[in-house]
Amino acid sequence: MAKKLYVGGLSYTTTEETLKDAFAQVGAVDTATIILDKMSGRSKGFGFVEMSTAEDAQKAIEALNGKELDGRTLTVNEARPMTDKPPRRDFDRGRGFGGGGRSNW
Repeated sequence: MAKKLYVGGLSYTTTEETLKDAFAQVGAVDTATIILDKMSGRSKGFGFVEMSTAEDAQKAIEALNGKELDGRTLTVNEARPMTDKPPRRDFDRGRGFGGGGRSNW
């Protein structure tokens, strides 16, 4: 059964191919995904690697957590399932440019 790993501390220059190659040295990799910023398209500095087996995933955690890739120290651990986040609070409440006081408009 495949096991998904969280990989943090990625360099902005790390590619999905580089990430996949690094983890493939430890075991069979199904997918490697780097999370990108929606606006800029630039890496957010973390991603996910799906290993083919739980054993390969554990080996990858032991072998790569705290190791360096592209000049950055990796954090590798088991990915947690996404949870529903509460909606963001709107502190501005639609008053314009954030002052909240009287407007001279």
